[in-house]
Amino acid sequence: MSAFHVDLSRQTALVTGAGADVGQAIALALAASGAAVIANDVNPDRADRVAEQITAAGGRALAWQADVSNRFQVGSLIEAGRDAFGRIHILVNAAGVMKPGPLPALDEWDWRRILDVNLTGAFFCSQLLGRVMADEGGGVIVNIASTAGHPNPLPDGVAYVASKAGLIGLTRQSARELAPLGIRVNAVCPGNIAEGDTPTNQPVNAQGCWGTPAAVADVVLFLCSDAARFITGQAINVDGGESMV
Repeated sequence: MSAFHVDLSRQTALVTGAGADVGQAIALALAASGAAVIANDVNPDRADRVAEQITAAGGRALAWQADVSNRFQVGSLIEAGRDAFGRIHILVNAAGVMKPGPLPALDEWDWRRILDVNLTGAFFCSQLLGRVMADEGGGVIVNIASTAGHPNPLPDGVAYVASKAGLIGLTRQSARELAPLGIRVNAVCPGNIAEGDTPTNQPVNAQGCWGTPAAVADVVLFLCSDAARFITGQAINVDGGESMV
C-alpha cells in the first residue's frame, strides 16, 4: 500500500498494465488518492480484479481489456474511459513485457512483441489521449521505464533494454512537443524492485535493500499532483541508489 497521498479527486486516470505488480500498485494508489481509475490489462481477469479492489474500497473504476500494441484497441480503451468518467486527466503507461536471453539467440517475434508493447503501446496511448488532453485543457503522462534503459543495462535482455531506452527518449520528446499544450510528460525508472515475494539475496544498490511497487507508485502520485507542476521531460530513477554503485 502506498504511504504517500495527494488529492486527485475529480480527476480520472488511465493506467495500462494495471493488472499486476507496479501497474496494480499505481492504479490502487491513484484510486486511494481520489481519482477514478480506468484499469487496463491484456488479461481481462486481472483488470477486473483490480477494478473490484478499487470499488470495494469505495473508489470508482472501470476494467477494460485491451492490447496496447493495437492502435484500434487503444482507441476503444480511451473512448470507453471517456464514456464512463468524462475527461481523462492522467495517463500512466505501465504495460510492459520482458523476456530475458542473450542477443544472438533472440527470436524476431520476441523482439517485435517487446518493442510493440513497451514502446509502441506507450506511443499509441500518448498520441491518441494526448490529442484529447490538448483539446480539454492539458493533462499528465507518466511512463514507467526502467534503470535498464538508462543508465544500467542488464546482463541480457536486449529487446527490453532497447524498449525502455526508447521509452525515455519518447518521454523527453513528448514532453518537449506537448508542453505548449498544457501536458506534462515524465518517466519513472524503477530498479531493484521486488514484485511478489521479496528475494532473499541483497540487491546491488546504495541502500542495500529491495524496493516495492508501492515505492514506485508514490513517485507517480507526486508527478501526477500539482506539486510537480514545474516538472516535465524528466526520467526519475527509483532504485535505492543502484545507479551510484
